[in-house]
Amino acid sequence: MLPSLRPGLVIGTPVGTLARTDPHTGRSEPWEYAVWTSPWHRPAVPATEAVASWNARTPSGTWLRAELRARYGDGTRTPWFTMGCWASGDEDIRRTSVGGQGDGRASVHTDTLAVDDPAAGTRFAALRLRLTLHRRPGGGATPLVWRAGAMASCVPDRSGVPAEEPRLAGELVLPAYSQNVHTGRYPEYDGGGEAWCSPACSQMVVEYWGRRPDAGDLAWVDPAYGDPQVCHAARATYDHGYQGCGNWAFNTAYAASYPGLSAVVTRLGSMADLERLIAAGIPVIASLSFAQEELTGAGYGTAGHLMTVVGFSAAGDVVCHDPAAPDGAGVRRVYRRSQWAPLWLRTRRRGPEGRTLPGPGGVCYLVWPARATHAQRAALAAAGVR
Repeated sequence: MLPSLRPGLVIGTPVGTLARTDPHTGRSEPWEYAVWTSPWHRPAVPATEAVASWNARTPSGTWLRAELRARYGDGTRTPWFTMGCWASGDEDIRRTSVGGQGDGRASVHTDTLAVDDPAAGTRFAALRLRLTLHRRPGGGATPLVWRAGAMASCVPDRSGVPAEEPRLAGELVLPAYSQNVHTGRYPEYDGGGEAWCSPACSQMVVEYWGRRPDAGDLAWVDPAYGDPQVCHAARATYDHGYQGCGNWAFNTAYAASYPGLSAVVTRLGSMADLERLIAAGIPVIASLSFAQEELTGAGYGTAGHLMTVVGFSAAGDVVCHDPAAPDGAGVRRVYRRSQWAPLWLRTRRRGPEGRTLPGPGGVCYLVWPARATHAQRAALAAAGVR
């Protein structure tokens, strides 16, 4: 890929050297490092969840660690929680989330820092982000980070969300990639099929904005495979700790690693937010979970899935590029607005045997050009993305 020319955080003078043993390769190496820590930020409403995002480039011999710390309403603080050890490639470290993190009041679930018992009233009153940039000792290379932040939400307890009246009709033109044509490919990256919805969607949106991996990026893919760029996206988003390609922050970091693109994980509060972004030309990768009978035309149920919203029909129904199709020809789907909107916006649902399961609550990935239009900047600002 072409190097980024954006200004951002780099290693100037390292503050020290640390030894790290990669938990997935067992390889121990020393790394020079430098640290940037944000000020405390208070969300508009005390939060129950936070998800970090970063946009960066890590040339060979470099990587970064992203951490979050929260301050509770009573003034006490969490420890620093690792939200990702990340590199755009996988030659130096294995990209990974870190399991088993918690302080008895909050825990990290792969890409999300969440209050353990929201009903008890525990909230994050403020958050701060820390980035530690690493390079091999004596090397001149450095990570470059041009965007970093966190989405903080007080997730409401809602199972029924009425679909708002439609305000927009129209459709964006995106590539159509099926995850299922890759079933069984590259088990070291979770084997395609239902596991690759997130990178398939990320790749569709990257190419919508006119970027794509070059021949060198794809040289490792079996030439017999169609849509090799989806294989590349799966490798570039694979979380060796989670053992899957669905880490939200790793997908937005992948998208933003292409020149001139920015990306975040966020949460939209309404269909109006979604329509405003589509009207501005920004497709939205949305997280959903549902039983098969809840979404007519899907033909499957899922505990967690990503699909890309590309527009709305004249009747206001939701036009998606759903990678769960058997092949590219079936990726474009039109789902009933009255069904799709509540599935996306609800935060709890009834599962098998009457169990209460979480819902996505409007979570999505947004990818847009760094040189955004006025309409795009306005739509992002209205959705809370600054």
